[in-house]
This record gives sequence, structure tokens and C-alpha cells, in this order.
Amino acid sequence: MSSDYPFPPLPEQKQSLPGSFLAMDPRPDHGEDHYRGSGRLAGKKAIITGGDSGIGRAVAIAYAREGADVVIAYLDEHEDAQDTARLVQEAGQQAVLVAGDITDAAHCREIVRQAMQSFGRIDILVNNAAFQQLREAVVDITDDEFDRTMKTNVYAMFHITKAALAHMPKGSAIINTASINADRPKAMFVAYTTTKAAIVGFTGSLATALAEKGIRCNSVAPGSIWTPLIPASMPVDQVKQFGGETPMKRAGQPAELAPVYVMLASEEASYISGANVAVTGGNAII
Repeated sequence: MSSDYPFPPLPEQKQSLPGSFLAMDPRPDHGEDHYRGSGRLAGKKAIITGGDSGIGRAVAIAYAREGADVVIAYLDEHEDAQDTARLVQEAGQQAVLVAGDITDAAHCREIVRQAMQSFGRIDILVNNAAFQQLREAVVDITDDEFDRTMKTNVYAMFHITKAALAHMPKGSAIINTASINADRPKAMFVAYTTTKAAIVGFTGSLATALAEKGIRCNSVAPGSIWTPLIPASMPVDQVKQFGGETPMKRAGQPAELAPVYVMLASEEASYISGANVAVTGGNAII
């Protein structure tokens, strides 16, 4: 639990993108051992992109324990995804694994098709999958890298949302993962920050557009969260000190975000739409 979460310095480590939580030291907390549901999402059907690890895994575990069936969309981290599916099933819920690259618009539509084939409707859509790379200078960002960042973080969100909307009844919820970087840009995250600012704008516009249909849309803005993207995209020296820059002096754990995603998906958030909820360890977003 939070009183036991690690403070930097963290062990030196490096992974290749997209990374695996199984290889992280210390292993992130996704709520495996302590999240307890109370039926807040009973009978709901959800899609979670990037649901194999990190924030997406924590959300999948929480949603299942709250009573939801889950489509876990992921790139190619099969071992991570299968372990997440196991926990969903142990909670008594259905887990559908859909592997593939969401930079391909056709695959985005395939995720929705498989959700409909398995569940018959979509009540919750969590657009969470992301790509990031650190670069010392803008000139170091290749065209292909910029395209991949935009297509993973923004285009896929558009394609999946567009496909899902036809199958989302009144009372449904869309939750997009933004970032503190949209409000506190950092020099080495130019491409990533650009996408996260776009997500906040997309969320706000969508909330307005869908209000009359009874579909809510919100975003969550994580701060420094201990996920596979960190050792897979950051230099070893930055990984070692990760989270130390926050007022709480440590990185957040994926389990510390899951309750926000549960609340935004539940009837408790019936009048919340167009919000960007900060989970940042004390760094204020205004």
C-alpha cells in the first residue's frame, strides 16, 4: 500500500519499448493484492487500450472486480496481457485479448468489432495506450517517430472512439489518458506533450458534442507513474531518480490511478463530463 511504496533512488534498469511490468524492479503495484470491488460497474462492458500493463492493467483489474467484462487491447506484450486477463477472469469476468498495432486505423476498428462480437455493446471506452520517447533537441525527433507518437496517442483515440460510438448506449463513458505534461511541458517530451495537449482538447470537445446523447467524456492527467514506459523510454540516470521531483518525493503507482477511472466510469460521475482529473503527487494543474 501507499505507505510502503518505494522512493528513489530506484535500481538501475533499461528495457526496450514498449516494455514489460514483469521485468521492472521494483514491480509496480496494479492493485493485484488489495483492490476490492463493490459492484460499481456490475454488468458493464469495457474496452481498455494498453490494458496489458501499467495504468491500463490497474484499470482492467479494478473494472473486473467492480463487475465489468473487459477487452484488453495491447501491442505485443503477450505475457503481460495474459497475466492481466487471468486476474480479470479470477474476478469472475470475461477478458478478451486483442493484440495489434493501433497506429493502423483498420486495427482500431477491429478492436471495436471484437468487443461487439463478445459483448454486444460497449459501456466504457478507456483510451489509454501511449508511446513516448525522450529527445534532447527537436531536431533529434525523426519524422517516423513523430508520426508514431501522433498515431498511437491521438489518431488511434479518434479511430477507436469513432468506431465505438455507434455501439455506446446512453449512460456510457469515455475516459482518455492525458498527462501532466499538457500543462507542464518539458523540453525533452516535445512530441509526447503535443499529443497529450491534443487529448485534453479532444476530450473537452467530445464531452460537449456527446452531452445530448447522454455519453460522458473525461480525461485523467497522471504525473510521474511507475509503468513500463519509464525504463523503456528514459535514460538510466533519470529512471533511478524517477518521481523524486514531485512534492510527494516518489513515483505514483498504477493502483493509485485505478479508483479515478472507476469513479469516472460509474454512475457516481453522472454530472462529470469534460473534466481533466489530475493524479500527480502534489503537482497542481490549473
